[in-house]
Amino acid sequence: MVVGRVVRFDSARGYGFIAPESGGDDVFLHVNDMRVSEHYVRPGVMVEFEIEDGERGPKASAVRLAPGTEGVRTAPGAEEGPRTVAGAESGQSIAYDDSLCDVLSAGEFSREVTEVLLSSAPSLTGQQILLVREGLARFAKNHGWTDG
Repeated sequence: MVVGRVVRFDSARGYGFIAPESGGDDVFLHVNDMRVSEHYVRPGVMVEFEIEDGERGPKASAVRLAPGTEGVRTAPGAEEGPRTVAGAESGQSIAYDDSLCDVLSAGEFSREVTEVLLSSAPSLTGQQILLVREGLARFAKNHGWTDG
């Protein structure tokens, strides 16, 4: 097994890339080759995987969370409380690491986006701001950047 860190993962498209700890080229990651829910696969998360030769270069298979992995957030809709999740295969508890990303509430996200839009493009109308904010909110929710 090879250990690496997820560099990026687009859950809408179902693929991303992993940087092996040992160095070298990033390895292609497809959702069909994961043994863990895609809700746990985010940039910065450590994973274990096998490397296969894909059509366009190295490809990850049998991807799962690395033992002792930190930085995994709870699945959307999970109850608030201690920020841990169960490991995919071993049942270990994995701590949430706030240093990797901030998961905002939907309200916090809306307020932040509104402030950025107003300061960046003051000529936007209220209706334009609402449309842009609605689209960004859906995008953020789909990527796990907001909790609702």
